[in-house]
Amino acid sequence: MKKQIIADSCCDLSEALKAKMDIVEVPLTIRANGKLYVDDETLDTLELIAEMKSSQEPPSTSCPSPDDFIKSYDAEKDSFVVTLSSELSGTYNSAVLAKQIFQEEHKESFIHVFNSKSASVGETMISLKLQELINKGLENSEVVEQTEAYIEEMKTYFILESLDNLIKAGRISRFKGKLASLLSIVPIMKATDAGEIDLSEKVRGAKKAFGRLVEIIGEQGSSFEEKILGIAHCNCFEKALKLKSEIERAYNFKEIVIVETQGISTVYANDGGIVIAF
Repeated sequence: MKKQIIADSCCDLSEALKAKMDIVEVPLTIRANGKLYVDDETLDTLELIAEMKSSQEPPSTSCPSPDDFIKSYDAEKDSFVVTLSSELSGTYNSAVLAKQIFQEEHKESFIHVFNSKSASVGETMISLKLQELINKGLENSEVVEQTEAYIEEMKTYFILESLDNLIKAGRISRFKGKLASLLSIVPIMKATDAGEIDLSEKVRGAKKAFGRLVEIIGEQGSSFEEKILGIAHCNCFEKALKLKSEIERAYNFKEIVIVETQGISTVYANDGGIVIAF
């Protein structure tokens, strides 16, 4: 049976990756400065950034409904679904409920929903892993087992120029966020093992922060020649290129891919933010 990969719109993809993977995306929605955006190909991230900056209120996001996921499921295809961390969004629960409803009518259909325990390019890396395993012709159970193991090992880190959106949205505590601001430091954030956002380290200055991020990769990872590292950037392509160059000098990753944040990741990362996953 044919297989398909489905991901919510926090899975940041370049046009090349979209063409390569033929992935089905299920969009979340965003409200910023009184305007409602659907996080699909029609969304202008620069406009979204401008509206977030001009608004006194934090942007808000809404997960897809179960019906949105049901529309992406196909009884003629085995479906592997990648969602935002269940600690950050109700998207995972929505996809699971959709699976239960869909399988009431299509009992023989195969659907597995992965809780990425990450976001942004973390979802991208999981989707690429799924594509690799599917292309190998593995059985569905093997694909699930190896992908779940990959999720448990994957690390996600990010550097933000502004923590305002995360603080206002309650994604990190106001105390931790304000402490970073008061000390005039650049925070290196991470996804915890449970998929929550936490402050990893406090580093003075952007240059030192990026240098430290490169060091963390070596401390947290191994067997780089077998792995792909992903970089997502929010309106800062040159910064992403520089980071890629520094990582390439330090490690021999099989591949390093750069993607631009789509709408949901733009809300999390904010203007100038960088996310990596490996």
